[in-house]
Amino acid sequence: MFKRFFIWWSGATLGAFYDIGRRATEVGTDEQGNKYYQERKASRDGRPRRYVTYNGIAEASRVSPDWHGWLHYTFEDPPTVSPLKRQPWELPHRPNLTGTVMAYRPPGSLARSGNAERMDEYEAWRPEGS
Repeated sequence: MFKRFFIWWSGATLGAFYDIGRRATEVGTDEQGNKYYQERKASRDGRPRRYVTYNGIAEASRVSPDWHGWLHYTFEDPPTVSPLKRQPWELPHRPNLTGTVMAYRPPGSLARSGNAERMDEYEAWRPEGS
């Protein structure tokens, strides 16, 4: 409970939930559990503000393309009302995993487990004449 007061990177704080609950209505939830909101009244620019509260760590790449388009006013209707047409060749959305244990490590990468003993396979580049 203490973390909800101050730690924003592991989800919205209690203050954010209070403020969003007071001003906005929930529009939908994505497959990762992130919740999306829209203010009841329009802002100064004539458009209502739109919010996302993350389910877990606050990482912008966890927002799928259809919800991203709605958050940035590319689409008027949320994906719950007008879902994007998916092409058969499209892969499911994945967040950016760089810096995590799930990050892509190509074959031969020293970060890949079990490659420390393979250092002898690599030869350092030296510029010509040195």
